[in-house]
Amino acid sequence: MLTKNQEYIVDIIDNGFKGEGIAKIDGIIVFVQNAIKGEKIKIKILKVTSSHAFGKIIEIIEPSQLRTISDCETYSKCGGCCMRHINYDTTIEMKKNAVEVTLEKALGRKVEVLEILKMENPYNYRNKLQYPIGIGDDGKPVMGVFAERTHRIIPTENCNIQDVLSQKIANDIYEFVLKNNISVYNEKTLQGSLRHIVIRIGKKTNEVMITLVSNTENFNKEKELVEYITKKYPEIKTIVKNINKKNTNVILGKETKILYGKGYIYDYLGDFKFKISPLSFYQVNSVQTEKLYSKAIEYANLTGNETIFDLYCGIGTIGIFASRNVKKTYGIETIKEAIEDAKINAKLNNIENAEFFAGDVEKALPEFIKKRNIKPDVVFVDPPRKGCDKVALETLMQIEPKKIIYISCNPATLGRDLKILEDKYELRKLAICDMFGFTSHIECVTILQLKDLI
Repeated sequence: MLTKNQEYIVDIIDNGFKGEGIAKIDGIIVFVQNAIKGEKIKIKILKVTSSHAFGKIIEIIEPSQLRTISDCETYSKCGGCCMRHINYDTTIEMKKNAVEVTLEKALGRKVEVLEILKMENPYNYRNKLQYPIGIGDDGKPVMGVFAERTHRIIPTENCNIQDVLSQKIANDIYEFVLKNNISVYNEKTLQGSLRHIVIRIGKKTNEVMITLVSNTENFNKEKELVEYITKKYPEIKTIVKNINKKNTNVILGKETKILYGKGYIYDYLGDFKFKISPLSFYQVNSVQTEKLYSKAIEYANLTGNETIFDLYCGIGTIGIFASRNVKKTYGIETIKEAIEDAKINAKLNNIENAEFFAGDVEKALPEFIKKRNIKPDVVFVDPPRKGCDKVALETLMQIEPKKIIYISCNPATLGRDLKILEDKYELRKLAICDMFGFTSHIECVTILQLKDLI
């Protein structure tokens, strides 16, 4: 019987969906972080449940030929780049297999990934940096990333997936905080001010927006910090202060105040210009987003005569991307600020055939259809990780668009939703796009065709 702190020598027989190694001891599955299929390793048992266990590597006895030396000192602690010990091409194959296995379990049949959109350069690709800042174990301020499954902050000066300029700015803000004794948030006492530094950069415009998340209405040396950092970095176009007084895992609160600039920046996806505000959803990998959206539009095979719906539309990126190939675009999104940006983005790009509406998709979609009496030819959906709402799926089944282009950041909820839709729709194509190199995350894009038209 497995018990905590016991040591074993095991063979890694497979890798899981998050890149973790899988071993078996007396028929019990043991998940081992940073282990690779084919390796023989010595492990220590960390936790045992009724169905499985978790272990950590003590010694790699026979390493895999796929193992590489990590170029990051903190990857094994933060849990972000959980595949950084594996060569990049192998991580893509692992993600492909994970998607196919997940969908096979959900649908009860084999599903093949037809195309893989890899990253040409899987380094420094993020256009959004989010660093917590708080009190370390030594009682002093610390900035970095959270250790996996904890709120302990690991000091981080360099992260190989973050934008280089964004990191320089974050490090300089942190140094200013230290030198000027600016109050930082203490999660244990819920006291203190500064709790997150969020930096967004337009990869094509090089415009920078800083969001300083504070537990208090104001913090000491606020004006001095803004003056110091904007003088040092002319790329900074705006700085905003976001007030978040809640004891929550959610980074941003609802109240935002402009400290410098106009409160937003611009970036381009393809030929289209987009306004990005602090609360806007904008894909964090601009280069791969262009590939993903281009593939989605290719799958839709638009003729120019279609009416399309863009559900969970954010700041209107997909709908605007498709607008030149359709007759009319309607976008629906929960966050009001994002819809305001979507409307502005349509004007910025001289798009006159797109309209955007704020509301929860599951409520707004049936209301919109009933009120406007509009039936879409093609529907694009790009929901959050929890997938599409069941009511929204039922509505789509009722109105029967000819095609549904489903973009997903979570293969598990994609499989669940495809199972519902397959009563009337057939999955015709599936591609994956690596938006987050060396992490376990993967984006999928699928085309579903109405069976009556096949």
